[in-house]
Amino acid sequence: MAETYFFFFGGFVILILGAHWLVNGASSIGEKMGVSQLVMGLTVVALGTSLPELIVNIFAGAKNNTDLAIGNILGSNITNTLLVIGVAAVVYPVSVGKKSFKFDVPYSMFVLVILAVLANDSLFGRQNRINRIDGIILLLFLGYFLYTSFFKQEKEDKSLLPEIKTYPLYVSLLYITAGGAGLYFGGDWIVDSAVKIAKDFGISEAAMGLTLVAGATSLPELVTSVVAARKKNSNMAFGNAVGSNVLNITLVLGVTALIKPIPFASHLNIELGLVLFAGILLMIFIKTGKSKLTLNRAEGIILILIYIAFIYFSTNYQ
Repeated sequence: MAETYFFFFGGFVILILGAHWLVNGASSIGEKMGVSQLVMGLTVVALGTSLPELIVNIFAGAKNNTDLAIGNILGSNITNTLLVIGVAAVVYPVSVGKKSFKFDVPYSMFVLVILAVLANDSLFGRQNRINRIDGIILLLFLGYFLYTSFFKQEKEDKSLLPEIKTYPLYVSLLYITAGGAGLYFGGDWIVDSAVKIAKDFGISEAAMGLTLVAGATSLPELVTSVVAARKKNSNMAFGNAVGSNVLNITLVLGVTALIKPIPFASHLNIELGLVLFAGILLMIFIKTGKSKLTLNRAEGIILILIYIAFIYFSTNYQ
């Protein structure tokens, strides 16, 4: 049992470090090749925070642990919306850009509704699953999101892009190699040990994905958003979490479904509804507070309390 926990938590350490190293190496090479900071920020750097979810889902899909895969994504989006944004708001009130409020948040909820329609095939007399065609559809919505981010980025958002460090070529290649190895071994260890832990505690793989696995894979988003909030770059903190939600649905689930169709349990519609509710609540808080387009500390605490209630429900009633 102790060995299982060692590989589970050690896997996350290696996975997150691997994602960090891979992003550092790829960003450095991109910078030296003359790729703009905007493009790097919206692709490699943004993808870095979703890499843990992507790798865990690829391994889960390949090993036929599809409940763990879908639970990981829904749990990660719940964690991002309630915990990550909530904690960032408690650290420093989150100022939300107009583009984020008018497009990013609504789009994150829109792709969630698309996912609900694609996953609930029982509405059309078929077995619930996210198949390869659904995966392609989700990736097309990813393409539109990236297109909009590239060509309709607000000027004030560009100044908030993270600084990209450059390294000698051999160091960048070492980062990429070590990062790739970390992602492979970390993802493999996590999926194997998560299934064993779920069996030992008598909980479903979906519940394991919704809680512990989702919380751990969302650590990069949490750290990035808290650091940004402490530097008073709260717009970046918010955009990082919301952008990750879109990538989780469109990229991670899209790629996972292409590898292997994902069966969808009907009870997970509750979690789909919670993600949608959290997004609507977020928009209400941002729009109706004393300061327009701002999420204050009290509202951040409410989001965190809802997250705690979600964890309690998931671990006791799934």
